[in-house]
Amino acid sequence: MNDAELMENLRARPSMYGLDGTYYPTATYLLGMDQALSGGLLRGFDEWLAVRRGEYSGLGWVTRVLKDAVPDLDIEGPRTLSGLTAEQNQRAVAELFSLVLEFLRVRNDRRALSDMYVQHRSLCPWES
Repeated sequence: MNDAELMENLRARPSMYGLDGTYYPTATYLLGMDQALSGGLLRGFDEWLAVRRGEYSGLGWVTRVLKDAVPDLDIEGPRTLSGLTAEQNQRAVAELFSLVLEFLRVRNDRRALSDMYVQHRSLCPWES
């Protein structure tokens, strides 16, 4: 099973992986998977998100994905992540899997990945 197939399985059957379909546990699970793979699953995801939006951000992907999915949400810290409504959780989880699957297509294409890193470098304030 490749990474994209695993993401599709996680999205379709979260309870099979001990998840309840809400955003914070799902994002935490992906962070753990990434750590277990020495950063190989989501290496470049933060950079790709910056390029996708056309702006550098110091926020981590967990917060950035949530802000994109639920733009009206006032993020004040970890309590915000556990206090989402059912509809907000559904939107955030859908956005997360959509973005990760899109990213994996770029990550698996060496030319696209290289281009993404070049674009990201141009967004970095310390590279100007």
